Order: sequence, then C-alpha cells, then structure tokens
Amino acid sequence: MKNNLTDLNNYLFEEIERLNDDETLKNEEDFNKEIKRAKTISCLAQQVVGIANSEINAIKTLNEYGIEKEDIPDMLKIGLKK
Repeated sequence: MKNNLTDLNNYLFEEIERLNDDETLKNEEDFNKEIKRAKTISCLAQQVVGIANSEINAIKTLNEYGIEKEDIPDMLKIGLKK
C-alpha cells in the first residue's frame, strides 16, 4: 500500500471484495482470519482519516489567520508542500 488516501480507499475496497468471496472464505478458520484482518484495517483506516482531517483543519486555520508556512513549527508541517 502506498501513502495516500486514494490508495487507502482502494485497499478498503479490496478488503470488501475479499469478504464477499464465498469461495475463499469457505472454512471457518479463513473466515475468522479475514474478519480480524478487516477489523484491524478498519481501525487503522480511521486513524489515517483522522490525521488527514487534522491536517485539513490546520491548513484551514493557517489560511484563515494568514499565517505563512515559513512561520509554522517544523512538527506541524506534515501536509504542507515546501
């Protein structure tokens, strides 16, 4: 998986396809394994989306107050292009 939201979206849909594949999930062990994997992916995806929302809100706030990216502490420049 790459590191952007489009790739995350594709990965989530791939997991949905695996969950819909009755042939692959015939036995209970494979089914339970895939359910655990789907839950883990879902939790991680929520974290990634939360971080993206925080970055968007930070950028909106910077724009609202007219703060230049040069004046931002380095630790807050995660989503800003140089």
